[in-house]
Amino acid sequence: MTVSSAEPLLEAVDLVAGYLPEVNVLNRVSLRLGEAEIVGVIGPNGAGKSTLVKAMFGLLLPRDGIVRFAGDDVTGERPHALVARGIGYVPQTDNVFPRLTVAENLQMGVYQRPESWEEQFEFVAELFPLLRERSRQRAGSLSGGERQMLGMGRALMMAPRVLLLDEPSAGLSPILQDEVFDRIAGVNRQGVAVVMVEQNARRCLEICDRAYVLDQGRNAHAGTGKALLHDPKVVELYLGTLAKAR
Repeated sequence: MTVSSAEPLLEAVDLVAGYLPEVNVLNRVSLRLGEAEIVGVIGPNGAGKSTLVKAMFGLLLPRDGIVRFAGDDVTGERPHALVARGIGYVPQTDNVFPRLTVAENLQMGVYQRPESWEEQFEFVAELFPLLRERSRQRAGSLSGGERQMLGMGRALMMAPRVLLLDEPSAGLSPILQDEVFDRIAGVNRQGVAVVMVEQNARRCLEICDRAYVLDQGRNAHAGTGKALLHDPKVVELYLGTLAKAR
């Protein structure tokens, strides 16, 4: 398995987790994220990708294994505590408050640090100019791509060092998917490290520094995005004709 040699910013070590008693979705899964990296997590449906980020963000208590952030053991800490530490999370669904305006959604993102509202709003608006333009619009009236940007924007309001993204391109048209991936790269260029769970494996591998392939709740492959994109076994088993087209 290829891993970064530098001390990781966020690390999962041998995580075991599941939703039903004695039924494990994750079976000793490990992941390392370095400063300012984009790390992708790909694999077939049911491989445990979303379960991994939920366990890392405190939404699911691991049965075994360790989660470390900036050298501290944060295994099982509650999400609000991890947000305060510097970890943001954007779920695949229900990632905005539809009845609130865009601005109100962003204010919810900074509820633990309200005094930083103006500064963080300017930071997020630079990354996502549309959110400034639509600040008074209800989030429920936004398109799917716009909601994803608002979800990311709200997570960024606490100035996290790490952003965990669960299927950010799910349900979007190819054009909107490209825009979301471009925005993720833009967030990363601001120094935010990203873990991205993604079904669009080819596009994910194109922008990530490194990636992990999960299969049946285990680490199956790992390496740089470029290497995995051209690995014959990964192409055959997980990418198929979509990857061969390029």
